[in-house]
Amino acid sequence: MSQKKVVLAFSGGLDTSFCVKYLTEDRGMEVYSVLVDTGGFSDDELKAIEERAYSLGVKSHTTISKTDDYYQQCLKFLVFGNVLKNNTYPLSVSAERIFQAIAAAEYAREIGASAIAHGSTGAGNDQVRFDMAFRIIAPDAEVITPIRDLKLSREAEIEYLKAKGVDQEWHKAAYSINKGLWGTSVGGKETLTSDQFLPESAWPTQVTKTEPETVELTFEHGEIKGINGEKYSNPVDAIRKLTEMAGPFGIGRDIHVGDTIIGIKGRVGFEAPAPLILIKAHHLLEKHVLGKWQLYWKEQLANWYGTMLHEGQFMDPVMRNIEVFLNDTQAHVTGKVRVMLAPYRFQVLGIESDHDLMSAKFGSYGEMNNAWTGDDVRGFSKVASNQVMIYEKISEHNG
Repeated sequence: MSQKKVVLAFSGGLDTSFCVKYLTEDRGMEVYSVLVDTGGFSDDELKAIEERAYSLGVKSHTTISKTDDYYQQCLKFLVFGNVLKNNTYPLSVSAERIFQAIAAAEYAREIGASAIAHGSTGAGNDQVRFDMAFRIIAPDAEVITPIRDLKLSREAEIEYLKAKGVDQEWHKAAYSINKGLWGTSVGGKETLTSDQFLPESAWPTQVTKTEPETVELTFEHGEIKGINGEKYSNPVDAIRKLTEMAGPFGIGRDIHVGDTIIGIKGRVGFEAPAPLILIKAHHLLEKHVLGKWQLYWKEQLANWYGTMLHEGQFMDPVMRNIEVFLNDTQAHVTGKVRVMLAPYRFQVLGIESDHDLMSAKFGSYGEMNNAWTGDDVRGFSKVASNQVMIYEKISEHNG
């Protein structure tokens, strides 16, 4: 009798290592591990994870590179929408996880697996993101979640693996680090409270730059295409370069407090220099080149887009509708933005654009009006205030 084929979303950590042994030896399944790279791994790390998968007993291990697709299908819309969850968090993990889950499910369907597994616990958002993607992409496949279903502690997982002959030293780091193209999350004892901030030593990138410097970012139709005059055909490379430049200043550090999908409040630290700088620089450029109502409706729809993405609803067709709108708003979002980088902070200084609506030929705010007269404004103000004036008079007359 052939073994049941299961695809496991694999990272090489304790939880997914446990899953391999449990699925192969306790459940008698044929495990096809898959790692979806969305920009958070080096070549050496990918090789080490593959070796680990085979040493644990998987039938096959596959690495799927999705970094460019991740940018084109998701991240660029987070920039177009200036999306910061709760005005703070650039959705570093939220966006990455749903993309990894979709790719794993597509791989399972491609090889005809009858089951898909992930190593999420029952306490966080990722379990929902993986479950939803698996159910939408491969609805006939069984979803297996050993860590969640068995309610295992870290210590229990380690003892199990030792009993199975896996003698690696599982060092429990003081902080949980998840690195990705769109930022790195940092979790530790301080993020489990409401009153503590992460110490300097917890941040993955330490501060080594102390002298301020100015960087010039070039946007073309809303996308980052140049840094300090150097052109980038692929915005992914520009994001990596900006991370390399700004990270050593300690820029982009914060703690996000928000509502989880499962209904509780949660805190997570993050380090995201490039996303925060790009979003703020892009937003300033938009404020110069877009009209009032474009900016208003962008903010409404982008906030909704970010919430849907965070809660695992990336595949809902309304997301494609919003993306069409966001893409259309970027026609004139082309220009240069200067940003000052300094230890622990950055400041967006100004923009240059052929589409800048702040043109002196029409007037200078608070100084000179060139395109209208005082009588024009007097008449406009009278008409604009008419309805409220009538309301006040009627209200006063009727007590």
